[in-house]
Amino acid sequence: MKLFFYLSTAFQSIADCFYAIWPQPYPGKEPLKNCNIISHRGEYDNRDVFENTLPAFDRAYRMGVRGIEFDIRWTKDLHPVVIHDPDLIRVFGMGITVRDIEFDELRSRCPEIPLLSDVIQKYGKKLHLMAEIKAETYPNPDRQNQIFADCFSSLDPQSDYHLMSLTPHMFDLITVIPPAAFIPIAQLNLKTLSNLALQSGFGGVAGHYLLLNQRILANHHKRGQIVGTGYPRSQNCLFREINRGVDWIFSNNAGELQAVLNKLLEPNASGNS
Repeated sequence: MKLFFYLSTAFQSIADCFYAIWPQPYPGKEPLKNCNIISHRGEYDNRDVFENTLPAFDRAYRMGVRGIEFDIRWTKDLHPVVIHDPDLIRVFGMGITVRDIEFDELRSRCPEIPLLSDVIQKYGKKLHLMAEIKAETYPNPDRQNQIFADCFSSLDPQSDYHLMSLTPHMFDLITVIPPAAFIPIAQLNLKTLSNLALQSGFGGVAGHYLLLNQRILANHHKRGQIVGTGYPRSQNCLFREINRGVDWIFSNNAGELQAVLNKLLEPNASGNS
């Protein structure tokens, strides 16, 4: 698995370099204006500002991106918190597993980790929320569904938020949110998840820009579904995705890409900027 990760990362880096130097046509002001850039885990460096935290999302909001992507996990006493990994080792250097600790203790030991309700209260209706459901056991689905219903009650599915997952069977556990708000995230299984999204009436599909072809994009658009791609890093790659009609662009460099858009949308800017 680690070898696959390293090979995949290396291949994507080569592709990023290639697309960065491949000139792309200027999309035009209207497509640029309608571009939806999503900040992947917020704007962070994991030194001064940590991923999936309110300061990281504050940065993204100030930069003017359209939305934020973040991850949801559950504590031992069933509080949904925003963190990517099952433990705190990589980001915070703490040997704590989220599902094995109650929220009050987690908050006292690592106050940077927000509740899902904290994120919704602060950014709901201001940013589009892309919440990724991690593959976990749901020990009390009825209670957890009620918690989801309470958390998202002030928002409208699809227009204000979507739920995403690399493991779409997790959507089967969530009964209080309509399937049209679900977005499966593909890795090498884009064709399979594309078909699943079409057959299940999901909101669309997301995957790496290297995997998405025009046929898949057209199939989803014909059904009124959205397509998201990650993770463009350069202006040329951004232009490529806009020109292809991609709806949502996820990026680890979202602030930089938004700055490119903002500059090009200035009144006197030209397509050669």
